[in-house]
Amino acid sequence: MLSLTIVLPTMKLRLALFLPVLLAACGGSGGDKSAIFEVHANNLAYGSTATLLFVGSFVAGQSLTPDTPTCTSGTGVYSTPTQYVLKCTVTATGDFPVTVKTSSGDVIYSKTLSVPAPRVTFSTSKGNIVAELYPDKAPNSVINFLRYVQFGFYSQTIFHRVIKDFVVQGGGFKPGLVPQDGQLAPIPLESNNGLSNARGTLAMARTTDPNSATSQFYFNLVDNTFLDYKDASNPGYAVFGKIVSGLDVVDAIGAVPTTTVQGAGDIPATDVVLNSVTRDQ
Repeated sequence: MLSLTIVLPTMKLRLALFLPVLLAACGGSGGDKSAIFEVHANNLAYGSTATLLFVGSFVAGQSLTPDTPTCTSGTGVYSTPTQYVLKCTVTATGDFPVTVKTSSGDVIYSKTLSVPAPRVTFSTSKGNIVAELYPDKAPNSVINFLRYVQFGFYSQTIFHRVIKDFVVQGGGFKPGLVPQDGQLAPIPLESNNGLSNARGTLAMARTTDPNSATSQFYFNLVDNTFLDYKDASNPGYAVFGKIVSGLDVVDAIGAVPTTTVQGAGDIPATDVVLNSVTRDQ
C-alpha cells in the first residue's frame, strides 16, 4: 500500500475555474479547505509505472495523503501549483481504488479506476496469437515474461519444439538453433496456483529443476492435465496465461512437419518464426 503525504505549497492556492466544484466538494463557501477535483491516470497497466495526476485546490498548512493500495514505491511532485503528479508501480489488476485524505483523516476525494489484465500479441510466420496473462495467479511468471517482452527478447526467435497433440514451445532460440542471448535469472515455480495445463493455455517451460524457468514458454495443444501440480515431488509446470484469439494459429504450428537437428527431435522442418511479442494492455 502506498501512503504518501503531499506537502502543500506555502501560499494559499485557488483554482477559479473549478470554484463551484470546490464549494460542493467542501460543503461550504469558506475556501479554507483543500480539494481534489479529478485524478487522471496514464499507463495504468500491471507491472508498469503509472502516472496519477491530481488536479485541485491545495491550501497552505494542510497535508493530503493519497492512498493507492495497489500502487507502490511512489514518488510525487508538483507539476504546477494546482497539479500534483504521483508515479508508482501497479501491483494488481481489477479495481484500482484511489482515496485522498486530510491529515485529520477526512476523505476529500475517492474514485475507483480499473487495471485490465495484461494481454500480449505473438506475431508469428503463421499468424497472430493473442494471450491474456494471469498476474493474480502467477505474478512472478507474468512479470518475468513481460520483462522479456519489454526489451524485445522474443523478436526473430523460433518455435523450436513442436509435438502434435501435445505442445508448441518457443522463446529460447534463433534460426539454426542458435541460443538467444540475454536471458534473465531463473524464477521460482508457480505451478501450485489452481490453473491447469488445458488446451490453449500458456505456461513456462523449464528443466528438471522446478525453479529453472527463464524465457522459454509453451502453448498446450490439448488438455495436458498430467503437467499440472500434484505435490512437492511432482510439481508440474506453471500456467500463467491463456489464448483469447489465434488458437487456430497455434494448431497450425502444431501440425507442421518436424525433423531432427543437432541430435534434437521435434524441430520444425521449416522455421516457424516468432517475429515479435508486443504488449497490448
